[in-house]
Amino acid sequence: MADDNKGPERVTFSRGYGVCIMGIDGTWRRDCFLNAISDTDAILTVEGSIQGLNLKEFFLLLSSTGLAYRRCELVRVNGTEIDVQFLKARKKKKRPGAASNQDVNMGG
Repeated sequence: MADDNKGPERVTFSRGYGVCIMGIDGTWRRDCFLNAISDTDAILTVEGSIQGLNLKEFFLLLSSTGLAYRRCELVRVNGTEIDVQFLKARKKKKRPGAASNQDVNMGG
């Protein structure tokens, strides 16, 4: 049987995976459970209130050291559950005269 679901493939966690969300400026942080995730979005259950937080843009911290994270924006709130969409990194402009990887001679 073919799967007609055209959305991104999503991984669901039956008990949730412990993560955090944090403001872009680092002024707030909330513990969460990651319920489901795909390449483009995630579903979280937030512990504590999100009232008054700037959820237009924030980080989803996937590790306790903060080395694995995604930049997010809020899509939907349903009680303590929120849907978030991952934001794509902005491409940096190349400086004029900067060497690209192809320009570097790896002579030997």
